[in-house]
Amino acid sequence: MPRRLLPSTTWLGRLNTPARYGVALLAVMVSSGISQMIYLMTGSERISGPLFAGVLVTSYLVGAGPGYLAAILSYGVYNYYLSEFQFHLASYSPEDVMLVVIFPVVAALTGSLTGRLRDEVKASEARALAAAVLFEATREFAATDAAELIRARLADYLATAARGPAFVLDGDVLCAAGDGTPTPMVLSAARALAQANGAAQVDGEAAGWRLQVLAGGGVAGWRADPPLREDEESLVQILADAGAVAIARAELAVGKAEVEARARTEDLRNALLSSISHDLRTPLAAVLASASSLQEFGDKFDAKTRRDLTDTIQEEAERLNAFVSNLLNMTRLEGGALSVDCAPFDLAETVERTRKRFERLRGKRTITCSLCEGARSAVGDPVLFDVALGNVLENAIRYSPDGAAIALSSVLRDGQVVVQVADEGPGVPAGELGKLFDKFYRGSGAKRTSGTGLGLSIVRGVMQGMGGQANAALRADASGLVVSLSLPATE
Repeated sequence: MPRRLLPSTTWLGRLNTPARYGVALLAVMVSSGISQMIYLMTGSERISGPLFAGVLVTSYLVGAGPGYLAAILSYGVYNYYLSEFQFHLASYSPEDVMLVVIFPVVAALTGSLTGRLRDEVKASEARALAAAVLFEATREFAATDAAELIRARLADYLATAARGPAFVLDGDVLCAAGDGTPTPMVLSAARALAQANGAAQVDGEAAGWRLQVLAGGGVAGWRADPPLREDEESLVQILADAGAVAIARAELAVGKAEVEARARTEDLRNALLSSISHDLRTPLAAVLASASSLQEFGDKFDAKTRRDLTDTIQEEAERLNAFVSNLLNMTRLEGGALSVDCAPFDLAETVERTRKRFERLRGKRTITCSLCEGARSAVGDPVLFDVALGNVLENAIRYSPDGAAIALSSVLRDGQVVVQVADEGPGVPAGELGKLFDKFYRGSGAKRTSGTGLGLSIVRGVMQGMGGQANAALRADASGLVVSLSLPATE
């Protein structure tokens, strides 16, 4: 519910008309009793003070109408004392006649002014409440794009501004607030009004409920007791319009987000298809060319040429296998189907096996390995760690020039075994380091090299699945990149 913006209405403010006039009678009885006590103690008939006070209190508490009644009754009581209980003209002195004439005029004017002042104060408080609710509501509506939340909060604010029950109906979604829910007849009238929007009026009434069609669809309804003044009703209608605009804006924001998401998905799909077609076509072309050459001219080639062609077939087939494996691993990661079996394993053995696997692929580059004695075992899944390290090594080889050195090392740091792969490639700008592990992201220096941008995102996914981390940093001499893979060390 909205926070309370003004003090709540007292029980006097909630009295109906008969009860308010009953308060006037009670006030006159009390003031008459005080007048009688003064008369008995002093013997003076000049007892207008308590009676005037009764008129003032009545007008201030329950309004001008009951104040007029109190003035008439108080005049009768005052006249009763002035005539010394004898109601004939001879019993009045000239001064008494003057007082009898002046008393009802002064009492009526005093009651009227006090009652009007009281009514104006109440009206000002009601307008201030509606304005404060309108301000608070628009500020809250501007802070969210959730249409469901805006509907619920609009119903709350309408109930506060109207000082009664309220609801917002949008299709089959009903949000009600305040003491009292709309009856089926009221809801039917609201639906009929919404369906007639554009062909008839946009507001109406049903069983004491005020109904208003909201821009963009839906109907707001509220019931005020006592009825709202015209200016208060206008503020409540402005509040309903503000809520309708906020709901329409939220729905447009959701639609815009969906369109943008579809556009991004389409861009990623096109980029992936383009990259996949290139990465598949290149090794397939090499395999087909080598295989067809062996098939057609194999007996004419010398042993070295045949060995080179078979090596080419094997290398390109391994590239295809790694590419397909990356796609499958990414599918498993996104589908939550990656199987992780964490246990202590020999990290040095896994690193050495992975290094040997890339010996044939390194070309004229060198791969050195230096593992810290205390960082040769870790807790994780050796198969997944091989996948992660293989992707990092493949990137290092791909982006390092011929003759470059790729260094494999491990250190023990804060209970973590950190395996680092340092290359001598072009590196990336410092501002792109945080994006290297995003899916399909490729650094600005990698545009001339084939790839899908999946490798490092798979590295991060499998490392996180094992409870580890993957990070990237620039080398101290800014001549390449250092990728670190961290796993918990064995006890």
